[in-house]
Amino acid sequence: MFLLILLVADFTFWFSLFVPGFSIVFDSVRCELFEAADYKRFALFLSGHTLALYSDRDVGDDARSNVVSVPQMRRIKMRRELVIAVAFLALCSCASLRAQQTSAPPPASPAAAKQTETDEYTRYELLAPETASFKISYEVTATTPGAKFFYNPIRKGSVASDEAVFDSMTGNPLHFEVVSGSEARKDPLMSEADADTNFIKISLARPVPPEGQGRVLILKTYKDAKSYYREGDAIVFNRPLGIKRNKVIVPAGYELVGCNVPSQVLPEPDGRITINFLNPNSGEAPLILRAKLGAQTGTAATPHPASQAHSWESPFQGESERARLSERAHQDRDIVYFLQQPETHAFSLYHDYTESREGADKYLNIVREGSTVSHPSAYILDTGEKLPTKMMTGADLTSAKIDVGEPINPTSQVVLIPFAPVKKGQSIRLRISETYTAPTSYKLDGDELVFDRSLGRPRNAVVLPAGWYLTTSAIPATITQLPNGLIRLDFWNGRPDSVDVLIKAKRRRTAIPAP
Repeated sequence: MFLLILLVADFTFWFSLFVPGFSIVFDSVRCELFEAADYKRFALFLSGHTLALYSDRDVGDDARSNVVSVPQMRRIKMRRELVIAVAFLALCSCASLRAQQTSAPPPASPAAAKQTETDEYTRYELLAPETASFKISYEVTATTPGAKFFYNPIRKGSVASDEAVFDSMTGNPLHFEVVSGSEARKDPLMSEADADTNFIKISLARPVPPEGQGRVLILKTYKDAKSYYREGDAIVFNRPLGIKRNKVIVPAGYELVGCNVPSQVLPEPDGRITINFLNPNSGEAPLILRAKLGAQTGTAATPHPASQAHSWESPFQGESERARLSERAHQDRDIVYFLQQPETHAFSLYHDYTESREGADKYLNIVREGSTVSHPSAYILDTGEKLPTKMMTGADLTSAKIDVGEPINPTSQVVLIPFAPVKKGQSIRLRISETYTAPTSYKLDGDELVFDRSLGRPRNAVVLPAGWYLTTSAIPATITQLPNGLIRLDFWNGRPDSVDVLIKAKRRRTAIPAP
């Protein structure tokens, strides 16, 4: 009977100890507040409860409990001391565990995606000099998958007005608001935004699709007397430009007398003079443009229409006058070649192309002589919509009465990509992927890789295959190593002609370890 009473007493003790007593510990530990005061409070609680249950005095109202022998008292006392020790160790363990939890670094979380963009192009239209103002048309493409907003910084020192934003695909206006840098930082996309810079926050027409794009046109007017001012009898546009493709329009009646950045010079339809350029370098283009009064105005300034005539001095039939006088910086066709091992003579590629002609409903890729094409695919970058592709020949096109605007060999390969007709004021941007085999252009010469091909787009890139390092590039290029160790060459050509790229490479002695 005594043993039963003792077991009941033990159960009563542990229940009364753990429920109210250890809640002191766990609440404090959970809330990161367990300090010296909590140790003292728990010790007092523990002492009181232990003495109440295991004291040397009579316990309970049972008559037989009033008779307690000396050996029993010793056992009770030892049990009490043991309980206190165990409880104290449990307390220390809880505190130690919390200390480990608070001192250990938090678990790593995936890095939040940051805002990314591509294909930036800016058009500056200088207004009357006394206003110190210029209109800006800024074309930009958001590329962060899933992004619903895009943030465009307002340049410090400039006062912005007349803002408007449009979806480039549909031409529809987009909602926007001007927010502070601190407000922009609340969006994980812009967690590193400059707190002292204001931004135009744009609600995109649709979330950016995976491997897709969200194209936006931003219109605004800047007033900036430090960038646009008079100097004697000249006007000066002095502005470092970080965007890589730019155009500047001089006011009517002014002729261009100075430009420090190599540029293409073309007239607007109304006769105003423009400069445009591509900047392939990593830094800003430190543009300084000067103009003076003296140019024709009105109908006298209107340029003659460009013809389809070809240069009489060229040793071969080059581009037409119309093609040569198109604005190179605004052309939006770019291509990336991914060379496979040279023994295959094969390379995959993708090229991006924007179609804005009203009624256009197809894209035709005529494969150049000496190459064969396989595995074509295409989709609309704006929406992610997959497009069908059809392999044809020149003879097939003739039979289908499809005019390509130039003579075509009946045996030439053609890739046809149909899409819904483009509506007035709208556009679509396509990404077309293919694999080419071209033994003449791409081969292995002894122990050297050789890629010898004429590239006609303003922006071209070539990625070497795994295991090869660059030894030769006849055409100047910017060179980068990709995260996977491959070498990429970028050829930006601001001239209205092709570049005859000649690349050579050799095998690395050892492979670059994977990142």
